[in-house]
Amino acid sequence: MTNTIFGPPLQTTTPFLDLKAQHAGIRQEILDAVTRVLDSQHFILGPEVEALEKEMGATLACNHAIGCASGSDALILALLALEIGPGDEVITTPFTFFASAGSIARVGAKPVFVDINPNTFNMDPFAIERSITARTKAILPVHLYGLAADMSHIQDVASAYRLPIIEDAAQAIGARFEGRAVGSLGLIGCFSFFPSKNLGGAGDGGMVTTDDASIAERLRLLRVHGARSKYHYELLGMNSRLDALHAAILRVKLRYLDYWTTARRRNADRYRDLISEFRLETLITPPVVPPGFTHVYNQFTVRLRYRDALRAHLQQRGIATEVYYPKALHLQKAFSYLGYKSGDLPMAEAASLEVVSLPIYPELSEEQQRNVVAAIADFDVE
Repeated sequence: MTNTIFGPPLQTTTPFLDLKAQHAGIRQEILDAVTRVLDSQHFILGPEVEALEKEMGATLACNHAIGCASGSDALILALLALEIGPGDEVITTPFTFFASAGSIARVGAKPVFVDINPNTFNMDPFAIERSITARTKAILPVHLYGLAADMSHIQDVASAYRLPIIEDAAQAIGARFEGRAVGSLGLIGCFSFFPSKNLGGAGDGGMVTTDDASIAERLRLLRVHGARSKYHYELLGMNSRLDALHAAILRVKLRYLDYWTTARRRNADRYRDLISEFRLETLITPPVVPPGFTHVYNQFTVRLRYRDALRAHLQQRGIATEVYYPKALHLQKAFSYLGYKSGDLPMAEAASLEVVSLPIYPELSEEQQRNVVAAIADFDVE
């Protein structure tokens, strides 16, 4: 079988994500929530956002949850709340979405990249200490794909050097490390409600979590231009308010989050069983979940050689896949000013050439999953 696409792909029979399937089951509840907001004509912050913040705080066991306009803004607000800016450095991972490091650069600080653990794809905690300098002001781990970073070792380093931890939990709502929810493991947690997330809204939206009351108050000021009262500004803030419509929709969806997470984990287990059934262990490596970690599978990311050829093969079979992420951040043009070169962070660079994410959404059927794995088994690597 050829590994090159000749002509257009077949019609997609297994999409990478099917938001319509999710919406169909809760459509009336969503419409009722939207109507409630429209009838109130209160669209910016207000009671719906406050209710969501309380519900999210309870879900994550955090004292404070502050809604904002996006996951990217959540990161920026967290950095601003800690007064991180020009001349400062923040340690993070190069194998993540752009916003993780872009937020650091956006406030004028310098992203310092450390390599990843090749098994979990998360920041290698043992690489952090040698990157700490007198200018280091925070550590920003990412809980990639729905799996918590190794927070025990990260916390040890942070504590030893008295550095705050800002968690990028955009892909990992509901994930746990040693029984504790991500977003409650550092000083500040950052979440995204982008529609493709496990808890996705009807557009952009985000939230910042913390147990520190003074930081929470500062975050609330920063998201409204730094104003405590109308036209009276205490800080140089920004416009990053969560809309009431988004909050009302998210409140409906939050009630289903545990159910959807259970379905994602069931689908992940089924993939593993099918990989074993089709004897594909030598071709692909499924996600690793270390003891004490609870994975929520925003993505089911496998590792394999011949990644691009396999994607072409699956596309011809009507199966959609995605690559998160095809080029590590330290090699992106936007960060060329930092001076990194190919080979500096080999684990992240290798992963970018070998990872592919398979459909994992909660409504994915057993038949669809079997078709995915059967198509992989039919892939000719020669």
